[in-house]
Amino acid sequence: MTTGSTPGSPPSQGSQRKRGSTEDSVGLYAVQCHKCYKWSTVPKEEFETLRENFTKDPWFCSRRPDCSCEDDADIEYDNSHIWVFDNPNIPKPPPGTERLVIMRSDYSEMDPYYVMPNGKHAKCAGDVDKFLEANPEYKNRMSASDFSFAPLKVVEETVPRNSGRKAAKAKKQKARHKSD
Repeated sequence: MTTGSTPGSPPSQGSQRKRGSTEDSVGLYAVQCHKCYKWSTVPKEEFETLRENFTKDPWFCSRRPDCSCEDDADIEYDNSHIWVFDNPNIPKPPPGTERLVIMRSDYSEMDPYYVMPNGKHAKCAGDVDKFLEANPEYKNRMSASDFSFAPLKVVEETVPRNSGRKAAKAKKQKARHKSD
């Protein structure tokens, strides 16, 4: 299961992303068929449902009407997108909340956070606990265990060479070779 954005553009839509932006960095959601290994794009809502039980209930092309493993993939795994693999079996966000992920400026990981029903952002389980203390009417509908704040891993070889991450890594290696 993966998420992605177009390389060459900064981590979000277009070059207007400002530091501290709360816009989701994901431009495309895709799942891989457990039988033929082809990638199919899916809407975010479907992706979150599939991710929740992915280990117990893997995805197959045949789940889609008029689709089979003989059909072409919706998207090919290549460098036309920055590929980010999400963790399987993360609970679907509770009703009234939304899970967003933001690419770090060095392209090393994507950090998830949740928009809570009051519009505030939760970046860790402690933030969820604070929200529930301030809004006890939600305690019977959600708990901190309904949220996952584990960062998503970026597939390094799909990150553009001119990105800050690769430039910093090259600079570090160059400095290491000079000191040898």
